[in-house]
Amino acid sequence: MNIIENYIEQIAAANEQIGINEKTANKYSLQRLIVFGVLVFSIYLSVELDNNIWIFVFFLVVCVLWFSWLVSEQNKYDALRHYYTDLKKVLENEIASIEKNDNLYYNGEAYSNEKHFYSSDLDILGNGSLFQMINRSATGPGNSKLASWLLAPANKKIILYRQEAVKELAEKKNWKENFQARLLFSTKQAGAQVKNLLAYLRTGIEIKNENTLWIYSNIVPYLMLTLIVLSIFYPWARYILGLAMAANYRLVARHSTQIDKADLVAGKAGETLSLFSQAFECIENEDWQSDYTSTLAKALQDKNSAAISSQIKQLGKLIHKLNYRLNWLMNFLLSVFLVWSLRQMIAIERWKRNNHQNFADAFDSIAGFEALISLASLKINYPEWSFPEIIDGDDYTLSAKNIGHPLIQSVSRVTNDFELENARHIDIITGSNMAGKSTFLRTIGINTVLALCGAPVCAGEMKVSVVTIISYMRIKDSLNESTSTFKAELDRLQMLLGAVETEPKVFFLIDEMLRGTNSVDKYLGSKAVIEKLIGKRGAGMVATHDLQIAELEKKYPDYIRNFYFDIQVLNGEMLFDYKIKHGECKTFNASMLLKRIGIDVGEE
Repeated sequence: MNIIENYIEQIAAANEQIGINEKTANKYSLQRLIVFGVLVFSIYLSVELDNNIWIFVFFLVVCVLWFSWLVSEQNKYDALRHYYTDLKKVLENEIASIEKNDNLYYNGEAYSNEKHFYSSDLDILGNGSLFQMINRSATGPGNSKLASWLLAPANKKIILYRQEAVKELAEKKNWKENFQARLLFSTKQAGAQVKNLLAYLRTGIEIKNENTLWIYSNIVPYLMLTLIVLSIFYPWARYILGLAMAANYRLVARHSTQIDKADLVAGKAGETLSLFSQAFECIENEDWQSDYTSTLAKALQDKNSAAISSQIKQLGKLIHKLNYRLNWLMNFLLSVFLVWSLRQMIAIERWKRNNHQNFADAFDSIAGFEALISLASLKINYPEWSFPEIIDGDDYTLSAKNIGHPLIQSVSRVTNDFELENARHIDIITGSNMAGKSTFLRTIGINTVLALCGAPVCAGEMKVSVVTIISYMRIKDSLNESTSTFKAELDRLQMLLGAVETEPKVFFLIDEMLRGTNSVDKYLGSKAVIEKLIGKRGAGMVATHDLQIAELEKKYPDYIRNFYFDIQVLNGEMLFDYKIKHGECKTFNASMLLKRIGIDVGEE
């Protein structure tokens, strides 16, 4: 509740700022109407005073300068209002995430793959997933980076590297929210926005004789000034000046198609880059301590240590200069005397060639920060969560105290303890329907995924080896691939058995093996698979309703461990405590559940 109260206070402060800046912007908007009124009055005054045109000219100059200043000030306060509006959305989203697992950011569905080792079974991607819960990435590269972290375990060095950075960002809560607000605009854009920007920066316009034109565009101001001065003293120079003006205008006109194209594309790209520059500045202006965040921040500098945000400002100035051509009179004068538009187009193309590689690195840095703040949001919103200890060793460690499923609301979440310390075991988990077997397997799996990407876990404490999780839980048939449920199970088993031999340290999670066949084959097949996994020295968990599988503990006492979830029946009501216990389950509830829907199983 403390964190929610903090967000509510911040939202109230943001609302106050929205109101202040909106009121101020409206004040400047009203003054613009006053300027227009003054200009109209100046026309009346100049007519009344014997058509004195100089009165009108004086007021026109004053009003133009005044109007320009008012527009600049209004834009500044409008930008602040938009910023606080986006900040408010970011803060409201955090409350929605805590209370309802809602999220305005992307849910990662495009990265889903039914054949992935664990993503489908553990709800890593898609609607209602772990990705949807934690994602705070507005850009396509940020989403991709976070997805890649969740879909494969990192090595111990990288995990610790990320943990350090996540801890630092969790301490910079206000910076994190400011960064998110600056980037929130990108959630409204197409997913390929950054990709398209980088493509624009890499793709140049081919300008014939570019070097010669560039040299000429730099010389022409001095040449034209010389001809103007000569024209004052020598009549023949006026003919040369006229010819030079006509030649310059024709030179610009000949490249008008390329200039129009450059103006259209550069204008859109420049506007988007200008928005991104605010996020770049957030990173550039912060003091970073962890190795990872420091490295990411350094990627926002070119080889001369110039900041990316300053390079974007250079592009903005070039685009602004190119836009002088939008006034027809200004365009004519600049063309005949300075070949202005041609010069600015060449300058923009040269800027692109000199900077495109810097921006590829810069957007990768943005993506890295987005992935890190996604993980840091867990520590901020759930301060009771812990960072796991990453354990070395030849065998498996996966131990936790008070471990719970992160996608279950805390008011409903039941936590458990589990211990696997530097050993190799296959744990058989039996129990009644709905008693918690599947949820426990997913709890172990999803927290291991979090642990091995550098995030805090939903546990009081956790120790884990770097393992490859492979799940066998939601087996589906496929009409498109003509695959039956049993065939799908066989394919998954084949993948599991192959991975145990080829992947480093596989930890498997199996929920009700071979359910697509008869009970005899199911038992015999399951028993054979488990014995094969023992032979391969595999480690993992197998949840089953089949009590005969639990008998394997007698045959392999050093390898098999039995756990169970049970129920209590009180006055005909089933009570679940969802707590894991050592041993085999003795109480089942299928017949009671069937009876509730009007089917009496009876006794034989």
